[in-house]
Amino acid sequence: MIKKILIALALLIIIGICVVVFYVADQVDAGFNPTYIEKPYSFTERSVKLLERLDFVGDMHCDAMMWQRNMNKRHNFGHVDIPRLQEGNIAFQAFTMVTKSPDGLNNDTNDANSDRITGLVIGQAKPISTWFSLFARAKNQCNRLRRAANNNEFFSLIGSKGEFEQFLEKRKQNRKHVGAFLGAEGGHCLEGNIENVQKLFDLGVRMFGPTHFFDNELGGSAHGVKKDGLTPFGKNVIREMDRLGMIIDISHSSSKIIKDIVSMTDRPIITSHTGVDGTCPSNRNLSDEELQLIAQSGGLVGIGFFELATCANTIQSIVDAMLYTKKIIGVEYICLGSDFDGTVNTPFDATGLPLLIESMLENGFTEEEIRLIMGENLKQFFLKNLPD
Repeated sequence: MIKKILIALALLIIIGICVVVFYVADQVDAGFNPTYIEKPYSFTERSVKLLERLDFVGDMHCDAMMWQRNMNKRHNFGHVDIPRLQEGNIAFQAFTMVTKSPDGLNNDTNDANSDRITGLVIGQAKPISTWFSLFARAKNQCNRLRRAANNNEFFSLIGSKGEFEQFLEKRKQNRKHVGAFLGAEGGHCLEGNIENVQKLFDLGVRMFGPTHFFDNELGGSAHGVKKDGLTPFGKNVIREMDRLGMIIDISHSSSKIIKDIVSMTDRPIITSHTGVDGTCPSNRNLSDEELQLIAQSGGLVGIGFFELATCANTIQSIVDAMLYTKKIIGVEYICLGSDFDGTVNTPFDATGLPLLIESMLENGFTEEEIRLIMGENLKQFFLKNLPD
């Protein structure tokens, strides 16, 4: 009798886990990653035709791997999966690893004493190792994206110039082919161990941001308590990234960290998802001086699609940030930095870019400028700056 009761309890636990993984997790995903324009989207013919003429569209930031979503299947929630990237003519998508995020998340001051990602990881029934280790979380997300690529002939994970060039050839043959590369959002996932930079590189990570929403062992966040510059460990991490050829992403970094990085590397720096002080003043966004530092380094500014970056839930606010950046440093340094699936409310998912293109046309961007911003700038950057 006792044995039967234990078996029944075990079955109930298994059923409960399945409910959490397959239903509750999806509901959480949908709730945190909405769009404020409902489908079906209404596109103009000229914006659709222009998107079709673009041979390379790319986005520098999404956090889709934080969620328990099969990238090879279409979903009716969230922002990104491979079928929707294909439908939206997005050739190249950056996937960034989020491993920790504080409770009470805000733009101004966050400490490192809490973590709401732990509950998400447990609720999604991720491996037990990821419950207690930030590096294990990053590793798990990297491996999940690699498995998705291994199980889809039209999806390539890219880590070198050669692989990127091969992908571009595949894309010429079939526009369904989608390329991706890995980034890490916040150096806390290193767990204070410099050897983990090499390990992340070996896992495929090619873009790395020193901080996220709180100060860590590398230095100060734009949203942290102290907002300091690079620590000695942080400087060693930047040197190791330079050695490996990893792309430095200053999104969420304090102004002091940005200046420290510029002073110690002659490689390009980028911000994968941001706004600009000129249209939306905040410590999250870039000053004119910081925009100029990025341009002088030969880097890129990925304009975000979310309210924290643009100060409004409108497509016009995204375009305004692009127009301002163009005025300060020129159109050749602008790219898309959506922050899809980053617990943000965006205007549309990966299928909705004609809405952005139409607004860009209405605001005076030429077709050539749109081609550069939508992906050509990003393509040329990777051809120059991915590791050999």
